[in-house]
Amino acid sequence: MPDKALFRIWRGDANGGQFQDYSTPVDEGMVVLDAVHRIQAEQAPDLAVRWNCKAGKCGSCSAEINGMPKLMCMTRLNELNLDMPVIVEPMHAFPPIRDLVTDVSWNFKVKKSIKKFRPRSPDAPDGTWRMAQADVDRVQEFRKCIECFLCQDVCHVLREHHKHDEFAGPRFFVYTAALEMHPLDTEDRLPDLKDKHSLGYCNITTCCRQVCPESITITENAIIPLKERVVDRFYDPLKQLLHIL
Repeated sequence: MPDKALFRIWRGDANGGQFQDYSTPVDEGMVVLDAVHRIQAEQAPDLAVRWNCKAGKCGSCSAEINGMPKLMCMTRLNELNLDMPVIVEPMHAFPPIRDLVTDVSWNFKVKKSIKKFRPRSPDAPDGTWRMAQADVDRVQEFRKCIECFLCQDVCHVLREHHKHDEFAGPRFFVYTAALEMHPLDTEDRLPDLKDKHSLGYCNITTCCRQVCPESITITENAIIPLKERVVDRFYDPLKQLLHIL
């Protein structure tokens, strides 16, 4: 690994900005966030960057590194080609606040619009519930989400087509799947998935799964099963024929 690397960092705010180059020393074991902190400490004290745990669990330091949505704290420099500038920019799917910090508050508004967990009545004499372990295991994967919103950032419906007013995005299809597939839940979210959250916009390219730092199988285990439920409810031709008859 070279002794120095060139970082091309986007600087600006909601009114616009541009990339600025910073050459900084790099050491073995460093991640992109380390380099950004060194630049912040030694060259650009006004550089805005959001971070917290530096352990890949808080989801705060999401950014785009060489065009790919990633966590800065989990992107090692020895995995990058340091013979070329390392391009660091804010997520594209959300409005920039300043430098590498974006406004992700829209995501929390979407979460509030999803119907909450509504359990069925207890089915055991002691007032508790009985569940099959397989049903519990099925939704456990979805609870690993750290809400870094990288899947939202890479999704073309939000990133390129800006359908924020119509489309919930992969993170919230995972959240909905965790509720819909819960063995105790009785709420009906399928009409909202079809109409309010526009699940049909997703064309299952698997780009969201590919950037997930928790390796959640977003497309195959969450989105496709939800699509199947919506299709079965609203588009099954046999059901429509029987309804007409």
